[in-house]
Amino acid sequence: MRRLMLGMSQEKLGDALGLTFQQVQKYEKGTNRMGASRLHHISHILHVPVPFFFEGAPYLPGQPEGIGEAPSPAYVSEFLATTDGLALTKAFMRIKEPGLRRRIVELVQGMAGDELR
Repeated sequence: MRRLMLGMSQEKLGDALGLTFQQVQKYEKGTNRMGASRLHHISHILHVPVPFFFEGAPYLPGQPEGIGEAPSPAYVSEFLATTDGLALTKAFMRIKEPGLRRRIVELVQGMAGDELR
């Protein structure tokens, strides 16, 4: 998701890592495991902290308290993975005026019949 938000191809990420785009595909699909150093390198390339990749991960027994709490809703990731979701998010982020952004949110909420604000 983050790679797509940056408009980066699998090939470009692979080049930055010294890998083929096929290897990046395997990492993204979960076919191949990734070591901690590779994950750290990818986090630098994509300009996110390593914990970004674990948001919404399920709680595992034996995990310290506080980790795995407040998972990100899956619908956010699913929405951002769509063409429309990504385009809408990118366009919205280019709007610099906070008041205008707030009015757009209120407009969309009203159109969706969402009374919560």
